[in-house]
Formats: sequence, C-alpha cells, structure tokens
Amino acid sequence: MMSGARLLVGPFNRVEGDLEVTLDVAEGRVRAARVNSPLFRGFERMLLGKGAMDALTITPRICGICSISQSAAAARTLAAAGGITPAPEGEKAAALLHAVENVADHMTHFNLFFMPDFARADYAGQGWHARAVARFTAMTGTGLHAAIEARARLLHIVGLLGGKWPHTMAIQPGGVTRAPTMRDKLRMQAGLRAFRAYLEAQMFGAPLEDFVALDSITALERWTTGDVALFLEIAATAGLADMGRGAGRYLSFGAYPGPEGHAFAAGLWVNGAPALLDPAAITEDLSHAWMLGRTAHPAAGETVPDAAMRAPGYSWCKAPRLGGLPFETGALARQVVDGHPLARALATEGGVRARVIGRLLEIARTQGIMEQLVAGMIPEACFMADWTAPQEGTGAGLVEAARGALGHWCRIEGGRIVSYQIIAPTTWNFSPRDVQGVPGPLEAALVGAEVRAGEETPLAVQHIVRSFDPCMVCTVH
Repeated sequence: MMSGARLLVGPFNRVEGDLEVTLDVAEGRVRAARVNSPLFRGFERMLLGKGAMDALTITPRICGICSISQSAAAARTLAAAGGITPAPEGEKAAALLHAVENVADHMTHFNLFFMPDFARADYAGQGWHARAVARFTAMTGTGLHAAIEARARLLHIVGLLGGKWPHTMAIQPGGVTRAPTMRDKLRMQAGLRAFRAYLEAQMFGAPLEDFVALDSITALERWTTGDVALFLEIAATAGLADMGRGAGRYLSFGAYPGPEGHAFAAGLWVNGAPALLDPAAITEDLSHAWMLGRTAHPAAGETVPDAAMRAPGYSWCKAPRLGGLPFETGALARQVVDGHPLARALATEGGVRARVIGRLLEIARTQGIMEQLVAGMIPEACFMADWTAPQEGTGAGLVEAARGALGHWCRIEGGRIVSYQIIAPTTWNFSPRDVQGVPGPLEAALVGAEVRAGEETPLAVQHIVRSFDPCMVCTVH
C-alpha cells in the first residue's frame, strides 16, 4: 500500500446491515478511519404521533436479532412514563427472555460471524488452519452445525414464555403476558440442561464454572479445551490481543433487572477504575452526522435527517457521548463494570481478543443466571401487575442488549408519543467524530491496523470491526 492512500472498505459480509469505512493509510497502517452508517431508517420518526402502546409493537421491528432487547427497553420506558411497577415474577420472566436472546446473539457472533474468517485461505499454513476449516467453514463446519442446533433449542424458551421469536409481545410495562405452568418450568430447565451440555462438551470443553473461575490472562492462556482453546491458539498467532485496542472507557446500563437489582451491575470503567453512571450526562452530538438540530440529551433531542447530506457530516449515525467522551459498550464492558477479575485484566488489553473473550465469559456466567431465574419461578404467582397505558409522562428505559447499552427515551402527551429517541449499542461503538474531532470507539480502534499490499478489505480491519459485533440496522434505527 502506497504512502498516503485512501481506501473505502465495505460493504462487509456477515455484518447485520450496511457499513462503510474510509481508511487513510500510510506505510501499511491505518492512520485515521471514518465509519459511515449509510442507511437511514427513521423508526424514531415513525413513532411520533402514535399511541403510547404502539412503541411495544414498532420498536422490536428495528432489528430481527435483538428484538427482545428493544421490547425490554420500550416496556421499561413506558413503565417509567406511567409510574408502573412490574410484577416481580414478571420481571424475572422478562429477564430470562432477554438473557436467552443475548446468549443466542453471542453464539451467533462467535460461530457464524467471527470465527469463519479464520477458515479462509489467507491463513493456510498456520498450524490451526485445518481445524478452523473443519470447524467453522460456512455451511459445512461441524462447529457451526452444533452451535445452530444448540441455539435453536435454547430459543425454545422464548417460544414457551413469549409465543414466538423474534418480535414477541410478551414483555409489557406490568410484567409478561403469560405465566408459565409447572410443565413449562420443567421444559425450560430441560432446555437449559441441554444447552449447558453443548457448552461444556464443545464450546468450552469443560465445566462452565471452571471458565468463570479464571482470574487472570495467565490463567486464560492455560485453557486447553473446546472451541475456546482453538480461538486462543488463533489469537496468539494472529496477534488479536494487540489488535484494535480501545480507549479503556467502558459503559454498562446494567443487565437483567429484577426485584433484587441487576444481575450484571450498571456503571462505568474509566482508565482502570470504576465510576458512577449518570445518564443525565449523555448527549447526542450531531456535528458529523447527516442530521439537523442541536446536540442535546436524548430526552430533549430529535431525529431530523439532513437530506442534503452536508459536510462535515459523513454518517447517518449520531455520536453519543457521556460527559463529553466516547464510551465502548458490549459484553466486555458489562463484565468489566460488574467486576469480574478476568474481564478487568482484559480491559488493560482492550483489543480483539478481549472483546471475544468478554462474550465467552458472559455466555458462561449468563448460563448460571438463566438456571437461577427458572429455578426461582413460582408458576402460581402473578406475572402481570395491573396497569393502564400512560396518557402523560416522560420515561427512560435503559437495558443491555447483547452488543451493549441500549436506551429509549420518550415523552407522551394526550396518550400520544410526541418524542422518542433511541441510542443503540452500535450507535455508541460506531459513532462518527464529535464536535471536538474525537473519533468514535471503532474509529479509534482501527488506527494502527495493518493494511497489506493488495488488500481491498484488510483482514485486520475485518477482525476489528467484527470484534464489536455491529448491528448497523439498529445503529440508525
């Protein structure tokens, strides 16, 4: 690659939605990156004027792979606007539905989106390549087939509690629409046992508790079983630990709220130390987005697209900032904020390997959470509190999708939605520059990535992009 070249990369395969990345390249390395979400969808505009309850129907259609996350955020937003407290058992069931979807998303990312890159001919000659080909080649890989079967069985839980997936209407401001029977409880427990058996036989190759007990990078690197061991071997030779390092700022809204609090804590991790989360400090910077209006907190913001696509804008994605700073969000961020020792050790590394291990760690930990939620269910209890649709009010619903912090903010007047703003995880991670010229998390992580001669879509860039597991259709709603 010649010094001073500019490279437009995209669209990316195995990425949900449309994505373009412009790279400034010098001496075989990325010197600057600009990330563009090129498709504007306008769900926030569609919601204006609709009845308050329409949010529960419309927002899950933003995405077909994280629709329960959108449902959970919308339900909590309407509950806050109407002063509604969900039934405790219903809150547990909603947490289970959400956890199942998030784990299924992590499974999809690892097996179908990320690992197939290492079955490519570019890596022929590596000692692990033949195993990667056998395990993760699209359509034929044994690992892919096993993962898809296990994922499908896990999602049966959503069928039992929610009737269907995606776009279930089961989660409501007052709880969930269906109380499980004892037979349902036994079937869910059997489904979770089968899923654990898959994880322990193939993905981890050992009891999940052994992986959860890892407390350092040294201990991690001694792991020798399952698909996790193959990933670690690949990561060591491909340099994934040093690739795509972030800025060390992590954000989590807290995952799976219940009567006794969140299963994974809310908060921040900044420069190696925990910090309190203040949602009032969130703003949506529009300086480099094709949007009209002003930078504001989402509760006071609006989404008005600039049809002229004027400079300096270069993306339909806004730039969320917290206290004026960009934050990375996702499974690694959740585990770091929650205080897991391995995650906090990985936070100092902060690259591709850390993000992937963050998801694997979360799969192992969330399995235990799901088992506890089902074991504690009381079928004869009330799963839906009495409630009516709010006629007036404002509310926020802050949840954790698989890819990270998801926030809905609404204002209701006369039973109608007059304002609805959404910040999705990929909006945080794939944001453009802000008014200070500070790049978003992916833009910053791409700096320094290797671009080899003749590469049109550099391998390192693909690995870094996929380590964030982007969902571009959520990014611009």
